[in-house]
Amino acid sequence: MDNTARSERTKAAVIQAALAIIARDGAGRLTLDAIAKESGVSKGGLLHQFTNKRAVLAALLEYQADYYTRFAEAFVEAQGADYAEPALAAQIAVFREVVKGSNSIAFAILAVAAQEPTFMSPVRVRDEETVALILKQARNPARSLSRLFSARGLALSAMLGTCPLGDAEREQMFDYLLDDRNWPADPAAPAPAAKPRRSRRPPS
Repeated sequence: MDNTARSERTKAAVIQAALAIIARDGAGRLTLDAIAKESGVSKGGLLHQFTNKRAVLAALLEYQADYYTRFAEAFVEAQGADYAEPALAAQIAVFREVVKGSNSIAFAILAVAAQEPTFMSPVRVRDEETVALILKQARNPARSLSRLFSARGLALSAMLGTCPLGDAEREQMFDYLLDDRNWPADPAAPAPAAKPRRSRRPPS
């Protein structure tokens, strides 16, 4: 195995170990020693890839962002043809998937965002590109953004534990936001009525 492949395998093992520790024990128990023990990677090998816990959290954030990007791409490939606005539908499905994840991991990611705002720059760039694509496909831009940010709000409130809806009700809301039948295309505006022509009287 060459050095590049070995390095990638080590990174993958560290990220999976970090996810397991956060999900099982909470973000507060995430230390380099705990990661080394969980992953089976030596402390020296770990420090060669990640100099501190901050670097691990940055890699974890990137991993999660990549996961949801791949999820959206797979959704569009498999189901995009079923939706009038496939990019929007994919993002609503992504936020539904976020809710199904570990709350401990979600809290860790939120903590990274709060403590290290610069880590969010790549995520923000992806978001801007996604919104631009959604607006390009939108039949009604304001309505499409309303659906998008309603789904995001549902996911965020669930992550924070403040959502007043139960699991079944939240699923119904995601279904409602995702179903194009609830968001029909706007009817064409009626043509303006022709103004009556004034008759001209012959001069007397």
